[in-house]
Amino acid sequence: MKEALVLQTDFGLNDGAVSTMYGVARQVDPEVTVADLTHGITPFNIFEGSFRLSQTVKYWPAGTVFVSVVDPGVGSKRLSLVAKLKTGHYVVTPDNGTLTHLDKLYGIEAVRVIDESIDRLPGSEKSATFHGRDIYVYNGARLAGGEVTFDQIGEELPVQDIVRLPLNPARVEGNKILGNVDITDVNFGSLWTNIDEDLWEDFGARYGDVFNVSVFYEGKRVYQAKLPYYKTFADVKNGETLIYVNSVYTVGIAIRLGSMATENHLSAGQHWTIEIEKEN
Repeated sequence: MKEALVLQTDFGLNDGAVSTMYGVARQVDPEVTVADLTHGITPFNIFEGSFRLSQTVKYWPAGTVFVSVVDPGVGSKRLSLVAKLKTGHYVVTPDNGTLTHLDKLYGIEAVRVIDESIDRLPGSEKSATFHGRDIYVYNGARLAGGEVTFDQIGEELPVQDIVRLPLNPARVEGNKILGNVDITDVNFGSLWTNIDEDLWEDFGARYGDVFNVSVFYEGKRVYQAKLPYYKTFADVKNGETLIYVNSVYTVGIAIRLGSMATENHLSAGQHWTIEIEKEN
């Protein structure tokens, strides 16, 4: 059975890079279904690529092969990996931290290192700056199409040896809940935190409650407001801000028919944190 091949990059769609990757996959096996996760990852933003994978993987069947190329170290000595998740999915990606969120949420069963000198698109041996085409989608298509099995790819690497990005786990401290702003809802500007729904409920949040919300960048407060917690955007007036639980079941901050990020000059990533305090 052919598995699906799902692509994620920071290449954008303004040139032929993504189409080229599609072409390589079809050369390897024209029966493999190729789909896009996104090609709009902020250039070089490995943390964002790591999050987007974790947002999407579980909605694809076990056996699906993901190729994620956010690779500022392309051509360097960083390793090229195929990871098998404990969910049965596979990820082909550079060893630069892209697997961080997947490892935390689902666990990694095993990792193998691609031999870039031989396991690559024939004729690409002199190319050093387009491994998405020459290494990742080529091996991803071979795996998805059944030309090779996971155990036939390169040498095994101990799971504990992969590169991981530092995370800021959500936690409760007294009457405050602290977390990270992991990502923005890219088209609508909502802030998505790593405070999951269970922790939020344990914190005692109820619809209609009002909380003191502060957002920090590198420890400096850059936003502060009193915000209500509601189920959905329609529970507030146009232009008003609310706390809600988003589609990945974590706490979000949004403006109805507006952009929380743009209107308040906020963003997301490893350096953005949030503090939510119960009103006395």
